[in-house]
Amino acid sequence: MPVPTSQLTNPSIAGPLGTLAFSQVRPLSSSLALRAIRWHQSLERLGVVLPFALVHDAGLLFSTPREQLELGPRCDPKELAGRLRDAERIVEGYRAVLRELAESEAARCAAQLRMSDDLVTVVLSRLFGAVAARTHTPPAYRAMLPADAALFEGIEPQLRGLFLSARREFEQRALEALDVSRLYVLTMSDALDIETLRLFGMLGSEASAGALAQVDLLAALSSPEANDIVNFSLEILPSVLETKTRPAAGTTAAHGYSGLGTRGSIDSMVLTELAWDDMELARRIADNEVLYFAREQSRDEQRRIHYLLIDASASMRGDRQTFARGMAIATGKRLLLEGEDVAFRFFDARLYELYRAKNGQLPTAHLLSFKGERGRNPARVFAELATDLDLTRHHDPRTPVVHLFTHAALYIPREMVQAVQSHAHISAVFMLPSGGELDLDYLDLLDAHWVVDHATVASGAARASAAKAILGEKDRQDRPEEGGGAARRLGAPPNSHMA
Repeated sequence: MPVPTSQLTNPSIAGPLGTLAFSQVRPLSSSLALRAIRWHQSLERLGVVLPFALVHDAGLLFSTPREQLELGPRCDPKELAGRLRDAERIVEGYRAVLRELAESEAARCAAQLRMSDDLVTVVLSRLFGAVAARTHTPPAYRAMLPADAALFEGIEPQLRGLFLSARREFEQRALEALDVSRLYVLTMSDALDIETLRLFGMLGSEASAGALAQVDLLAALSSPEANDIVNFSLEILPSVLETKTRPAAGTTAAHGYSGLGTRGSIDSMVLTELAWDDMELARRIADNEVLYFAREQSRDEQRRIHYLLIDASASMRGDRQTFARGMAIATGKRLLLEGEDVAFRFFDARLYELYRAKNGQLPTAHLLSFKGERGRNPARVFAELATDLDLTRHHDPRTPVVHLFTHAALYIPREMVQAVQSHAHISAVFMLPSGGELDLDYLDLLDAHWVVDHATVASGAARASAAKAILGEKDRQDRPEEGGGAARRLGAPPNSHMA
């Protein structure tokens, strides 16, 4: 028996499991149904209360390839008449909605993507939020299903008894509301942006799971501006995803030799050093002048952290916002693939909270949905940044690298830039307004900067080419052995390179 006898009378378990009596989707592996428990719990935290079977069926349609599912009734609707009024009609309407959802392009494409549980939860909330709002009757139980796949294994013979064990006014109202909202649900399904779901599948949908991540996901899926950023990001990400972790010079006995250095072990000493007489060799050792072969090591051993600062002020609306955030996403992904530590911060008149990339995932939803609301104050922002970097260096030995994505009119007091430069390397990507020029007195303090004119930012093909060019140059600029200081204007005539 999948549901033990001791739990058959427990409404927290029998209540939600009993709704599978009108389920129309059966996973071939019972472990797939465990994800539905997470979706159901997360939807309740968002205030979207739905029958477990609806969450189970629709969630599997949007998250699982069809070859892993069987579509069809799991129980005869006539057996549910004791708790559902007009059971056959209600269940047939439910089956029709699921059939149309299964045939939609969104469900077919989404099932092939690697969607996280939080992303599936948000998709279900978008689809069935109106259904939950129309269901004014609360459930007769509080769902508390344990994460045990055995509960779903061979449960069909128990479904009728589980369904009849509780009052089903909530399920009755929910199925009726679904029937009334059928056109709305199908419209919301067609309105799902597959490209956004694909980007989340490539990059990850959150830096940390939870209700806050789901709120960001909801905002990203409903934001028209996010669609432009997504499309631009997908244009430039394929070249980024080819990135491999680069070796760098070090003293650890790993990989091969990469050059010469003044630190190392005795076995890597350059043999010609032994030609010095004893006194000179002792002096060279004391003065750290002895040469050693430097070995290759992975870049993450260089202990750096990259802060990507994105301008969210009113001057960055439209195409500039699309370019800046798309570039930040691509730069962050490239750095992650190279083994670097990455964190993102937005700013306008203040510096906002830090969002770190964790477990190889970018805080994509936050980057797509964030909106600044506090004007513009570069002096205050860089003063805060300098203070934060000064405090951080006392407990974090990693070298900070600041990547700035902003408007060309970011007038920062020179002394503020110097304060930041004393703690971190700085590179910047500036976007020019129409007919504008870059005239900032702190450019010589930057390790590298790029200028993209208005016509380039506003043109799809030119914008993607400029972004790929910047990413390629950033790749070289980030290599300390090759030096920095690059400065280039993109979208202008070839002779407009800046000194």
